[in-house]
Amino acid sequence: MPAHRLRLLIGKVGLDGHDRGAKIIARALRDAGYEVIYTGLHQTPEQVVATAIQEDVDAIGLSILSGAHNTLFPKVIRLLKDQGAEDIVVFGGGIIPDEDIPTLHQAGVAKLFTPGTSTADVLAFVKDEVEPRRALARG
Repeated sequence: MPAHRLRLLIGKVGLDGHDRGAKIIARALRDAGYEVIYTGLHQTPEQVVATAIQEDVDAIGLSILSGAHNTLFPKVIRLLKDQGAEDIVVFGGGIIPDEDIPTLHQAGVAKLFTPGTSTADVLAFVKDEVEPRRALARG
């Protein structure tokens, strides 16, 4: 674990009312030693970004099962840029068609996890991708 304990926000944006997967990921991250803030259901992108900045998180993990991923992921990334917080890594998961993944990556989503992804894969991404990025950003 790095000297700076990573703080991760797990968010449920939009009208999606299914949060079992988000809670499983939040628990796995917490059990791995990360600080985790879970926003609860029905958050707006503005609420998620405000919480992320207020809590000084290193990354935001969004769970979207409603089909609004092409709108909500880019909006969160835009809001982070507008607030000067584009160094916060954004990743996510949910029901995301393969054909939408390249566009979301181009919009700035670092990684997307689809159904069947193991918690070990998410933990490996945080360890291998988020930790090094934040170490560089924090100097």
